[in-house]
Amino acid sequence: MYHIYTIKNRSEFSKTLVAETKDYDEALQKAEKAIEGKDGYNYIVEETDGSMNSYGELIATVVAEG
Repeated sequence: MYHIYTIKNRSEFSKTLVAETKDYDEALQKAEKAIEGKDGYNYIVEETDGSMNSYGELIATVVAEG
């Protein structure tokens, strides 16, 4: 599963979930569309397999940034 986030000015406090998808190419398309025309915004695409850490949080790996 891929999670797509937008982030403003590289601030973790502004990280917002935009969409989820199972397809990597679709995730990149949605990420690009989410920041299209927005100055100061970037995207992060994270991949997760459903595994959780000891705190019950999903373990995610960043697979794309833009």
